[in-house]
Amino acid sequence: MARIVVIGAGLGAMAAAARLAVAGHRVTVYERGATYGGAVGRYERDGFAFDTGPGLLHLPAVYRDLFVKTGKEPLEECVTLTQVDPASRHVFADGTGVDLPNASRAGAVAALDAALGAGAGERWGDFLTRAREAWDRTRRPLLEEPQPADPAPLAREPYPALKAGLLRRPTTTLAQVGARELRDPRLAALLDAYAWSYGFDPATAPASAAVLPYMEQTFGSWYVAGGLRALADAVYERCRKRRVEFVFGTPVEDVLEKDGRAVGVRLADGTTVEADHVVSGAPVPALYRDHVVEWEHGDDRPRHQVNGTGRVTVCLALRGSREADAVHRTVVHAEGGRPTVTVLRPDDPALRPDGAYESVTVTATVRTSAEQDGEPFADRMAGTAVPDLMVEAAGRAIPGLRERLLWRHVRTPEDVRRDTGSAEVPGPALAGARGVLLPAANRSPLPGLWFAGGWSHPGGGLAHAGMSGALVAGLIVEGDGFRGSQ
Repeated sequence: MARIVVIGAGLGAMAAAARLAVAGHRVTVYERGATYGGAVGRYERDGFAFDTGPGLLHLPAVYRDLFVKTGKEPLEECVTLTQVDPASRHVFADGTGVDLPNASRAGAVAALDAALGAGAGERWGDFLTRAREAWDRTRRPLLEEPQPADPAPLAREPYPALKAGLLRRPTTTLAQVGARELRDPRLAALLDAYAWSYGFDPATAPASAAVLPYMEQTFGSWYVAGGLRALADAVYERCRKRRVEFVFGTPVEDVLEKDGRAVGVRLADGTTVEADHVVSGAPVPALYRDHVVEWEHGDDRPRHQVNGTGRVTVCLALRGSREADAVHRTVVHAEGGRPTVTVLRPDDPALRPDGAYESVTVTATVRTSAEQDGEPFADRMAGTAVPDLMVEAAGRAIPGLRERLLWRHVRTPEDVRRDTGSAEVPGPALAGARGVLLPAANRSPLPGLWFAGGWSHPGGGLAHAGMSGALVAGLIVEGDGFRGSQ
């Protein structure tokens, strides 16, 4: 039985902790905050409740596998999952709209033809065929296996080049895919919205980001009753049942090293804790910025994504009940430089005082890299114009929004930094782009130190974080011979 210290209580870290505990190890989680869940947070006020992180679950099979491998009760006995249908409603800048069905490519093609004109659905379907090629080429190395020691092959673009005459013309960015292949500004906006929702700017995201809409439209979108925070509750309880120990309000300030190996951690109060393995769920960049890990081996420092984007979230408490034809998710596409926003309206009694009210969450991805007067652009704008623009855009999805609004609560990228250690929300690993969008490998350059969660392979997002925890547990339990899921 090994002694294992886990830094942070995010979903990926807890997924690793539960699996390691089932394998017979003694696991202790040290979390600097007062609760678990990491980015999967909750804001409550006056009987209203809001998810402050992800609002929908994709690839629920990841968490089904976690619960099968760590106990008798399957996932569906611990949370209630419901497919969201339609998967999303899209409102475009020219006033047209379309409802896309959940996990139905034929349905999406038909809906796009009906809403945007004959041929629009066919072009989208042809794009998804090429996206599937990229998915098939990268699914195992990017999602199901530990990152290879030499990730150079993943630096090559897997999205197939489109044939133009007798030549094949490579496509470098996702924005180019939209312009060259979809040939309709509304279809291009639809594609762009998927990139933004995962934290990628389509103007710089590689063409391989085409796997993101393919994944959602193929495997579907799911809602967890009570909000996504209920999933964090269930994973935490599973860890507790497997006798994982949690210590909250206790930052880790240093990873201890001896003879070239991690041998424990030093806590903020100076206490040292010995360990055979240390699993860090903290953002990899923050580990070095905050000197939790002092790395002195030059180019061997782990890579990490630098997307330069974060999220602004506006929680809206509304009087009046949800109209009968409302949908769970509406994407209001940008116009005139305004942000594209996602409006989530779950029909969930657990999130509102009673049926005479509604809780709504509006999110937008903004750039955090640019600065103005020494202040990060996203933080400056989140306090002034951006939330106003987001609420204005949400009014295109919610009739009478201004009259119904009781109050709003704004969450900025700086709030995310305070709670998770980074203002950026990490995106899933993407091939291409010279490898810069490959996150840190689960095995760190320091033996005995492992990375789990959204800042490590296979990247950000609830499903990817769960996969990360599974990979770390497999590497620790099975050693160098572990090759991931089969």
